[in-house]
Amino acid sequence: MCNNNTGACSRYKFIYYLVFFPAELSDRFLVVSSSSISCIEQNLRAMAAISKSATPVLKDELDIVIPTIRNLDFLDMWRPFFEPYHLIIVQDGDPSKVIKVPDGFDYELYNRNDVNKILGPKASCISFKDSACRCFGFMVSKKKYIFTIDDDCFVAKDPSGKEINALEQHIKNLLTPSTPFFFNTLYDPYREGTDFVRGYPFSLREGVPTAVSHGLWLNVPDYDAPTQLVKPLERNNRFVDAVMTIPKGTLFPMCGMNLAFNRDLIGPAMYFGLMGDGQPIGRYDDMWAGWCTKVICDHLGLGVKTGLPYIWHSKASNPFVNLKKEYKGIYWQEELIPFFQSVALPKDCTTVQKCYLEISKQVKAKLGKVDDYFNKLADAMATWIEAWDELNPSKGTVALSNGIAK
Repeated sequence: MCNNNTGACSRYKFIYYLVFFPAELSDRFLVVSSSSISCIEQNLRAMAAISKSATPVLKDELDIVIPTIRNLDFLDMWRPFFEPYHLIIVQDGDPSKVIKVPDGFDYELYNRNDVNKILGPKASCISFKDSACRCFGFMVSKKKYIFTIDDDCFVAKDPSGKEINALEQHIKNLLTPSTPFFFNTLYDPYREGTDFVRGYPFSLREGVPTAVSHGLWLNVPDYDAPTQLVKPLERNNRFVDAVMTIPKGTLFPMCGMNLAFNRDLIGPAMYFGLMGDGQPIGRYDDMWAGWCTKVICDHLGLGVKTGLPYIWHSKASNPFVNLKKEYKGIYWQEELIPFFQSVALPKDCTTVQKCYLEISKQVKAKLGKVDDYFNKLADAMATWIEAWDELNPSKGTVALSNGIAK
């Protein structure tokens, strides 16, 4: 399988040089390029192997992170897909409550007492009584990849009635490049049965490493409280068989209930903020992480995909409770979106940590005027990075070049 971090798509590099630099092609280059297997062909073979492999793909390189306040009976439905993998369960709320996990799963379970013990004073950056606590699982993981899912998300079925292995599709998304600099009208060109369309620049076909795979939901859609109140019975029954790269410079509303990411590439940016108990806002944890992450991915030349896989979101949360949590966020986001659209990161921000700390400074300088909450949030963002680097010292200073890898 080709190394997506180098973007070595030999077929497209060969065609690019053939068209634009024919005189510079040596006989040796022609022989090597024409005989080498293209990156896309290698990716397709690797993706086909995922379905046929008896050994779970990335078994020792991926953790599944689940925030919860209840017994995890929902795992029985996911057993065929999740059982081979290691689970990190982050218990929210009362740490004295016993969370039951079905037999057969390999897992660690952390409650608030564990968070306080491991992080000490820095535990203040981890939300309490909110699913934002899941990011603690991202921090303590030592794996390259993370898949996080909510405990009210069940296995969905495709239009043929086949159960969807959401984890497998996320892995496919993460192991193939993204194309954020030029939109392909057939969507993800690295999926089987598709390719780049006529007019797509050959110089951009090698793509960039994929940092985030954002999945969707059937049944109960991820609506805000006002939309829930207006459309209380609306359900999403549309299965769209597509994956696409979110273009550079475009923000999106990231949902944390069905999400995977390359922890090595973007992990420190996946901070879900200060939400829940003692905070004036809730249900914006994943949104905040998504906005920060997308700005950083754009700066560092990384990709974000959205679309497949689907999960079955089983129940709608109370819209009146949600409105109480969201109402300040709904008001504030009219300031937040322009802020993130205007964030400029200097060239010396070559690591995710440097980028994130720079965003935290701009949050304090600009959003602190909107509400004092953002001053607290900016401080928590800096604390998060300190805690991350303390627990992950060997990967705290990995630098990425800006733009497309050549």
